[in-house]
Amino acid sequence: MTRVRTVLFDRDSILAEDPFDPGRVYPASGAREALDMLRLHDVRTGFVALQPDIGLGRLSDADVRAVNHRVDELLGPFDVWGVCPHGPDDGCHCRPPEPGLILWAAGRVCTAPTDCAVVGTAADAEAAARVGAHGILVPDERTRPAETARAAHVAPDLPTAVRALLAGPPKGKVLVDEGPIEEAFGNGEA
Repeated sequence: MTRVRTVLFDRDSILAEDPFDPGRVYPASGAREALDMLRLHDVRTGFVALQPDIGLGRLSDADVRAVNHRVDELLGPFDVWGVCPHGPDDGCHCRPPEPGLILWAAGRVCTAPTDCAVVGTAADAEAAARVGAHGILVPDERTRPAETARAAHVAPDLPTAVRALLAGPPKGKVLVDEGPIEEAFGNGEA
């Protein structure tokens, strides 16, 4: 693979903060910048979300669609959205680390899984690896050290993950944040 054609993001851990009430949803740090970079390079974008509260009756499909529409209003347009309504014990094929949701989303945008990247949790990165997609873990406060150690690629933040993807398939375990280098040299200005 020479170029990533589609990037799927974990909606709740990567793109949106407070993603349970459409009136309170706001973009996560770096989300707008990262998505703008991808769209500038004609890379398709999408997001996936685990919503086990649907299956448990605590959220309706309409509630989840309202949040998805709000995320799309704030950060879109996205080419695809995918939702897994199952709980961790339901044994479904779409809930990461199973790859069903990635396969479904890639199929909706007519992209081979090997031409996709998934940016999100450790389970998202594992699901991506299972179908030959590129997975990048962006750790948050819930990420366990063992998950970071197992991940093939780790980025400190969303813009760093996207810059690495735009340079081709990710290389190396830890994708380095270029921000401090740019700051040290005055962003390239003399």
